[in-house]
Amino acid sequence: MPKTKLETSKLTKNFKTTRGVVHAVADVDLVVREGETLGLVGESGSGKSTVAYMVVGIYAPTSGTIFLDNQDIAIPLKKRSRSLKKEIQIVFQDPGSSLNPRRTIEEILAVPLGIHKRVSRRDLSNEIVELLETVGLPENYMYKYPQEIGGGEKQIVAIARALATEPSLVALDEPTSALDVSVQGKIIRTLLDLQGRFDLTYLFITHDLSVMRNVATRVAIMYLGRLCEIAPAGEFFREPFHPYTKMLLSAIPVISEAEAALKPDKIIPKGEIPSPIDLPSGCSFHLRCPHRMPKCSKIDPAMTQLGPEHSVRCHLSQDSL
Repeated sequence: MPKTKLETSKLTKNFKTTRGVVHAVADVDLVVREGETLGLVGESGSGKSTVAYMVVGIYAPTSGTIFLDNQDIAIPLKKRSRSLKKEIQIVFQDPGSSLNPRRTIEEILAVPLGIHKRVSRRDLSNEIVELLETVGLPENYMYKYPQEIGGGEKQIVAIARALATEPSLVALDEPTSALDVSVQGKIIRTLLDLQGRFDLTYLFITHDLSVMRNVATRVAIMYLGRLCEIAPAGEFFREPFHPYTKMLLSAIPVISEAEAALKPDKIIPKGEIPSPIDLPSGCSFHLRCPHRMPKCSKIDPAMTQLGPEHSVRCHLSQDSL
């Protein structure tokens, strides 16, 4: 089994607001193995992006630990060493806002290359050309501005910027959701190709489970800041257990009878997602769960092992053992 690249334990993040404390992430335990893609999935507000931002260093955890290659990295970005910053990079959701419109592609890529490789101006230009070729863009793109290229090409530039430091771990925060369907496939193929060529480890954040089927090694589901279920991708789609997981899978669009046969029965959740400022007692999903029992509103279930790599946080799993 590949060695552990990233590990979090009891990872928690709260935000103080004028309305109260937002409980964004609570007690998240994750293991990401070297060279794999862990898909972290959930609805908007589930806390999945907050987890990625803590790993990258944009947010400091309220509590809990984060280890990269057995090194404690649960510190703000400004306190991280240059070598650590080099190892972890992020690709944001919207390349239109993550790329500086006043800089050419050459200038955008020159920043991380200049900081981390410390090369001469002449060598820097050669590095930029090589980097563009690596992600499949022609040399003349270095003279263009972001607004002169398409959305998919902007995201590929953002991916090139992330690769400029030669990282070992890349957090992908909804990297295809802001793009047309016609270019999403190209971005996914580019990411998979680069992962194979450079032995990258991905933490892939998304709300789209259909993307995970062909991308993720393992899938982790989040709801209201907490993990619900973690399983290898194949097992996850064949034998989902948590009612929330089944709800998400039942909503995936299909185009064939074969795909429809693999989907769980349609689950229509009750009510609305509770506020992270005023979390319900017991299981965070019990207000919307079609299988809730009296104890669900009083006791928060612990993670239960269903198999060697399949865990779920649900009272139904404990009752089934």
